[in-house]
Amino acid sequence: MTTHVTIIGAGLGGLTLARVLHVHGIPATVYEAEASPKARLQGGMLDIHDYNGQLALKAADLMDEFRAIILEGRQATRVLDRDGTVLMDEPDDGNGGRPEVQRGELRQILLDSLPAGTVRWGHKVSGTRTLDDGRHEVTFADGDVLVTSLLVGADGAWSRVRPLLSDATPEYVGRSFVETYLYDAETRHPAAAKTVGGGSLFVLAPDTGTSGKWIAAHRESGGTLHAYVTLAEPQEWFAGIDFTDSAAATARIAAEFEGWAPEITALITDSDTAPVLRPLNSLPIGHSWERIPGVTLLGDAAHLAPPDGEGANLAMQDGAELGLAIAAHRGDIEAALTSYEDALFPRSAAAAAAAVATNEAIGQELINAFGRDAQGA
Repeated sequence: MTTHVTIIGAGLGGLTLARVLHVHGIPATVYEAEASPKARLQGGMLDIHDYNGQLALKAADLMDEFRAIILEGRQATRVLDRDGTVLMDEPDDGNGGRPEVQRGELRQILLDSLPAGTVRWGHKVSGTRTLDDGRHEVTFADGDVLVTSLLVGADGAWSRVRPLLSDATPEYVGRSFVETYLYDAETRHPAAAKTVGGGSLFVLAPDTGTSGKWIAAHRESGGTLHAYVTLAEPQEWFAGIDFTDSAAATARIAAEFEGWAPEITALITDSDTAPVLRPLNSLPIGHSWERIPGVTLLGDAAHLAPPDGEGANLAMQDGAELGLAIAAHRGDIEAALTSYEDALFPRSAAAAAAAVATNEAIGQELINAFGRDAQGA
């Protein structure tokens, strides 16, 4: 018996699941709220790790396509003091352990690997409910309704599928990103381009506390610098900034970095885009649920955590392992979901705990690594 799998969300995790199922001859349909693959920017760079994300791509039989989109040299890492002093400058070692790719390009190779019509665009979920016979009903914003015997929530932090399994909701972790972009950096923003270097840049202020404030940036394709300005402030503080007024918002965020080297603060002040606020939220560490027939979660819907470079990798790993479990227990949905969740829960709990520890300790780790220089002494 072949079960048709209904997947909500065409992010990396949901698409990996659909691809692995396709490799094993199991039909699936992915429903996505966005109107098309190009409806919005798909985020920045991702380092795809050899112990989870790359294993998922192997299960999806897409390693050749993945290697073709790797941006060579982007594993290089620089750490600077706020005055521009270089504390660490590591070149790309070329070992392939965490090669960098553009999220949008990775998503596209997954989309291209699926049969036409697998992804149904413009299907925003407005509600879900469990029916008396153990199946699940999904209602879309346009009024369409579907009923499925196997529903997978791959729909991110604010999942509409999660309430079928859990009352947990994401909570603010006490810090936010403000995103900026500098385009054609070598010619238009040469000082910032030189500061970022060939890969990733991190500039921290550990003496402001372990949660502190810091700036990270990545060199993306086409000469683009993508920066993440991190501030540990309550949501009310950010609510006092009018992000619809680009100049005023930029000035307010830049003011928090007064005295930092201008080639660093240029990542804020010289942005070619309006600053975008990205509040960081998390589900409880160890989030899990009792087995309910015919429904499960993956990725941020299951284990949203503060960003530490693992989120996309874990979502793809979830998708691949769920697909493999369904294939291994073909015809026995509950055995497949039980097998998947038995591995998912401890793995995601450990990853979430590590993400929280990394985010809380990042300033202190810099102090330990570089001593008084890292404190601006």
